[in-house]
Amino acid sequence: METTLINALGDRLYDAFVSRETIAPVTSQHEDLSIGDAYRIQQRFVQRRLDAGETVIGKKIGVTSKAVMDMLGVYQPDFGYLLSGMVHGEGECIPLDKLIQPKAEGEIAFILKRDLMGPGVTNAMVLAATDCVMPCFEIVDSRIRDWKIRIGDTVADNASCGVFVLGDKAVSGSCIDLSTCGMVFEKNGEVIGTGAGAAALGSPVNAVAWLANTLGQLGIPLKAGEAILSGALAAMVPIRAGDNFRVSIGGIGACSVRFA
Repeated sequence: METTLINALGDRLYDAFVSRETIAPVTSQHEDLSIGDAYRIQQRFVQRRLDAGETVIGKKIGVTSKAVMDMLGVYQPDFGYLLSGMVHGEGECIPLDKLIQPKAEGEIAFILKRDLMGPGVTNAMVLAATDCVMPCFEIVDSRIRDWKIRIGDTVADNASCGVFVLGDKAVSGSCIDLSTCGMVFEKNGEVIGTGAGAAALGSPVNAVAWLANTLGQLGIPLKAGEAILSGALAAMVPIRAGDNFRVSIGGIGACSVRFA
């Protein structure tokens, strides 16, 4: 795909982000869109946000759980960039007019204390490079109308990044079996879902290793100090004004967020 078209599509996604308006699926207009082209579009979209004053503060892995794969009809993981304008505090009220069509996911976040650069990154290397893990909410959002996405659409759209919230505790990842720790997901005081670490590619550690090795092939490191969101542990949940959400993850802690 020509660079001029890549840039135009990235600019269209950036304009949709700024205006809070959706666009038709990129893949509906460009059936031959490759994953490589989609990541080039993502880079353009992210660069527009960086040019506007944001900074990269981490990365995320998307589409890691069977529940999310089945919901979206997308059956392979992807990655995106976490930017400084995406961060909200634990328990903070997030205005919905900042988003378009958001959905909430409960996840485990890794905070790195040293760089990870693939290929060849193992789970043991991930744990050795991790300062701590934290419960978190990722509020995914799509600039693609009605979430009618294929893998190329979500990749181009920066892995459907919206905003994220880190929880109230940080613990050592080596002290917990991250594949078996359980998550309880509550909405307005009612339990609406449960999950476990194994939902994220068998273990959140597997997911981070996958990300480090995938990005390493592109010459991109996971950097010390970055937050890495390792993927949803249960199905994502649509959000409405007035909703309050809480996730608690065994051995790690809890995270809450509300919307107005």
